[in-house]
Parts: sequence; C-alpha cells; structure tokens
Amino acid sequence: MVDITHKINTLRSATATAIVKVSQQATIDAVVNNLVPKGNVMEMAKTAGLFAVKNTHLSIPDCHPIPIEFTSVEYKIEGLTIEIIFRVKTVYKTGVEVEAMHGASIVALTMYDMLKPIDKEIEISTIKLINKEGGKSSFKNRFPTTIKAAVFVCSDSIFAGDKEDRSGKIIVEKLESYGVETAHYEIIPDEVDIIQERTKAYAKENQLVIFTGGTGLSPRDVTPEALAPLLESRIPGIEEAVRNYGQQRMPYAMLSRTVAGTLGKTLVLALPGSTNGARESMDAIFPHVLHVFHILKGNNHDAK
Repeated sequence: MVDITHKINTLRSATATAIVKVSQQATIDAVVNNLVPKGNVMEMAKTAGLFAVKNTHLSIPDCHPIPIEFTSVEYKIEGLTIEIIFRVKTVYKTGVEVEAMHGASIVALTMYDMLKPIDKEIEISTIKLINKEGGKSSFKNRFPTTIKAAVFVCSDSIFAGDKEDRSGKIIVEKLESYGVETAHYEIIPDEVDIIQERTKAYAKENQLVIFTGGTGLSPRDVTPEALAPLLESRIPGIEEAVRNYGQQRMPYAMLSRTVAGTLGKTLVLALPGSTNGARESMDAIFPHVLHVFHILKGNNHDAK
C-alpha cells in the first residue's frame, strides 16, 4: 500500500453514483411497492452497501483500512432507471473515493441479484465519483504573488563546517513543493544576537522566516529565547500541531521547543534541527499553515 504515515487527519468525504436500468415498468412498480419476492430491494441493497463500504480494504488490495464515520444511500427513480447516490465521510489520512464507489457498486449488484428473477435484462452502468473533499487539495491556498521565504539553519557545528546541513535543505525542498520561493538560505551560529538580527532584517522582505535548529534543551539551544521577545503574537496552535504530529511518530518530540508567531505580516517559525524533525514539522503544518497570510491581510476566507 502507499505510505500515508506522513499525512495528517482531515475531514474527508466522497459521493459516488451507480445506475441500475431495468427493462419494464413492472419491475420499477415491484420495487416501489415492495412486491419483489426476495424482499425489500432498496433496504436490502442499502444494507449490503453499508457492509461493503466498511470492508473495502478486504476487496481492493491497495486500499487502506480506514474508519468509516458516516454513510448514506439515496435513490432517484426516473423512468426505468434507478440512480444510487452513495456518500461516505471519515476523519483520516486518506480519502474515501474508492469506498464510495465500492459501496455504490455493491448496492447496484444487490439490486441486480434481487431483481433478476423478475427481470432478465437489467443493466448496471455509470459507476463514478461525482465529488470528493478533504486532504491537501481542499486546503490549497492561492495568492496573487509567490510567497517568499528566508530559511536559516542555526547550528554552531554546521556553521563551522564540521557537519553538513540536511534539515535546511529539506525545508527548502518542501517549500518549493508548496509553491513557496526560498529567497534566502543561510547557515548561522546558534547565537541570540545573530538570530534576532536576521529575523528583524528578513521579516521586512519575506512573508515567511523559518529557523531550523536550536530548539532543544541544551543551554546552547537559544532559538526560542531569541525569537520570543521579537514576536508580536504567538500562535500556539501551530506549535501544538508540530509537537502532536511529532509525538505520534517519535516520543522524544515532546522535548522540542517549537516556536511560531508573527512579526508584522511575517510568519516566523522555529523548527527542530534534526533531519526527521524538520521533515515531520513541515508535513505537520504545510500547506494549510499558509492560510495565515490571508488572515494577516484581513481576508479570512476559505481560500480553497
């Protein structure tokens, strides 16, 4: 199966349809009036669909087992066709499109099985997805101009040339994948004066300033202490999102001191300096954190 361990839970929904076409009005009348020998076609088919959608991963090899938190089945009858409308919702890391189509398919097949004794020319057609929501695609922000970022790697050892930077490069790559331009990238020593000077200088030119490193518990890790006096507003929700995401994957993440806040109309972030810490922190909050720039501009809309 596709690796989804890096994703976050969001509300996801999907709606799929299937068409059952019968050959005579008498079949439709039997369905509507509950006169089919095998029983109530709509209720039996609905029940089959509800069972099926919860077990999609047992039928489709690449589907993940996911919590199904809502399903609904509706029918629309027009002439000799019965349209099945199947909706599914979950709060999880991956979507429910296949689950919705699987449910609609099984409803249609159940109807076929129940109606074949009275109608030998039933057709099933047009099984398709008509809508899906949730995941990163639903939280994609659009801006009239490209967001620019400055990325700073805070590390005495990397600054001295004793180690190679990896976390900063990961952040730059992640930003590029979300359409954010890294206008400045620099390795600096983990010193309060330098961190503060860079923050004040580059916050004027960039909408996003990211520091990686210096957020641990060592006395030499001073990035949070350097940034705290400069920030006009802390955003604890971002900090908690990073910590919570990290702790679900590595219990030591609780020891990191992530910082998030604003300076003017610039978002300032201090992320862990480890390779995995930087990667996971970006996965935890991007791209949806970019919505902050709509809020800072006074345009707090859905921004999809």
